[in-house]
Amino acid sequence: MSTRDPTPLEHPATEQFDAALERLAQARLSEPLAAKDEVLESARDVMVLRGGLDALYARVPAIESAGVFANSDWEQPVILQPALAMRSLRQGDASLTVIEALNEIRLLAVARGDVFHPCISAEQAQRFLNQVMALNLDLLSATLSEADRERPQALGEVVHSLYRYLLDSLGYENILDSLVGEVSRLLSQRPVQTESIKQMISQIAECLFDPDTDTADMNNAASLVSALFGPTPGCRDDPGLAVYCQRLAAMDEVALADEAVDFARAMHDTGLVSPYHPLLLRHLRGCRDELIPTALGLSMTGLDVLQCYTQLVHTLIDEAVYPATSQSVYGLAMLLERGTLFTPPVASALWRQIGLTLCVESSQKLARVFGDAHPPRVFLLASIMGLLGQPLGIGQGNNPTCQSVIGLSMWAYNDPDYLLQLVAWAARDDEIIMRFEGQRVSSRELEAGLAKEPPVDVDAVSLILVAHLDRIYIEMGRLCGERNDDLHRWINPELYGWWVGEGFRVVVDIHTNKLGNHEGFIRHFYASYHPFYNGNLPVVHPQPAGIAVTDSGARLVGRHAITILRVALDPASEMRVYFFNPNNDSGQNWGQGIHCATQGHGERPGEASLPIAEFASRLFVFHYDPLEVGDPQAVPETEVTRIAELGKTSWAKDL
Repeated sequence: MSTRDPTPLEHPATEQFDAALERLAQARLSEPLAAKDEVLESARDVMVLRGGLDALYARVPAIESAGVFANSDWEQPVILQPALAMRSLRQGDASLTVIEALNEIRLLAVARGDVFHPCISAEQAQRFLNQVMALNLDLLSATLSEADRERPQALGEVVHSLYRYLLDSLGYENILDSLVGEVSRLLSQRPVQTESIKQMISQIAECLFDPDTDTADMNNAASLVSALFGPTPGCRDDPGLAVYCQRLAAMDEVALADEAVDFARAMHDTGLVSPYHPLLLRHLRGCRDELIPTALGLSMTGLDVLQCYTQLVHTLIDEAVYPATSQSVYGLAMLLERGTLFTPPVASALWRQIGLTLCVESSQKLARVFGDAHPPRVFLLASIMGLLGQPLGIGQGNNPTCQSVIGLSMWAYNDPDYLLQLVAWAARDDEIIMRFEGQRVSSRELEAGLAKEPPVDVDAVSLILVAHLDRIYIEMGRLCGERNDDLHRWINPELYGWWVGEGFRVVVDIHTNKLGNHEGFIRHFYASYHPFYNGNLPVVHPQPAGIAVTDSGARLVGRHAITILRVALDPASEMRVYFFNPNNDSGQNWGQGIHCATQGHGERPGEASLPIAEFASRLFVFHYDPLEVGDPQAVPETEVTRIAELGKTSWAKDL
């Protein structure tokens, strides 16, 4: 650990910062919302100095008392989220980056016991810093990235210095623990996109092989690294793809069988596919086809599908399984395990997709994002396998397109041949066609919807389809015109499919934007979905719904589309709603003690869950079958009152 000189650095910049702090403190006596721009600009000037971070560390009490964090999220540090802190530091403007840097210096002082803060304990502060550091391990390298170098006002240098400074106090070991936990939590949700997770595991690997890092108790970290870079005897030393191909050529049948077993075990244990795994599958094709089920880790169900559609599966491997598309192996395995090919049109649609000629626009989009290591159609076919195998693994990334993404998930889950039809239209014709109340709606001539720019952080299917779906979604809203209810009542059944319930409830009056009959809304939801009050009817098809998302301080963030998948008792006999949240990470803290779970309560991979009362407290709109509603009055009054109170003291407190 570094030692800090408690004497503040003497420099004109620190004197200017002290003066700015004093002026802010005085201004806040008469104006609580006084601007902080001068303080933040002065703080940045101090941060770029040698010893500047030490000077700010010594001034943490003065920074706090002057009100630098007042009237902002940083005023209550216990509600801050590491992922958002990362964005503030790496992507925010100068004021956001500087105030987040000051906050982390403050939390370091709290974690070390040099400063007491009434809103956060030393342990909580340490945990927050560990997690933020874990999400930014690339900052610990000696070289700035191009993006950091190009940031104005030396912000890249500031953030880089801050993280080296924090590392002196925190050490690699705590950071690694947090990073391993974060990776394991994300992998439990079995996402389709794993590039960022693989990057984090690469960072773990670098730390494990750093001779200056104590990794004696890092078995979990070593397991993740092994699953990605060396899960079998043939690639345990991570020899490189060319050398591994040579080794495969020299292996006998017993050695190949061992490789197949170990690859499959690592893949199903983690949801990750090593780049070496596709090389084994491609080697087995034609000479050891009988080992392919073992390499895919298939159960009897998957094996039955493979035996019925052997030629198709082998062709999918030949056409789309490469090290650059390694996750397609897991997608293919789960596609077979789900029995999706037993729906007759799916196999035919996949054959069409294999031979599909992509239009210029689609090819250019794919090449721009995925590169030219393989033709664009390879990346698209690999992504299709992933989505059909993992319908709950798709995420929208940093894009305002949750309505479109839940559609992709629902179709992959429930109507895969329709999804394949949409992909064929979009990829071949650069157009998709739907109908709204009998009227033909084409995406070709429509203007951009919510997503103004092409997404770059999504899977290939989303890259091709979401812009079309987004435009059609907006057009359906326009075609609705003025109506007497929330437009989703009419859009959702037309956009998603016939299985969307014709009944519809929204909790807010669309004319006044005030809460309507909230208690009646809650009772109706229970009578439609809770097995104890709806005649024990299950959710047959995924149903779109809207939630009011809140942050960890129970403040409204925005409205968000999800799908209700099922409502059932968990292993502890608590009734829970299991739902799909298309935000790439379903484990969220919504405040008031409401934490979305992704494992430990009977969740299937990709599901989030909440006790039904907590879910209902954030529910905004839902669909239902009017012919399958139980007795709303049978729902206990105490339950209804508790749910309504949770809503009225969080997202609805101003309604």
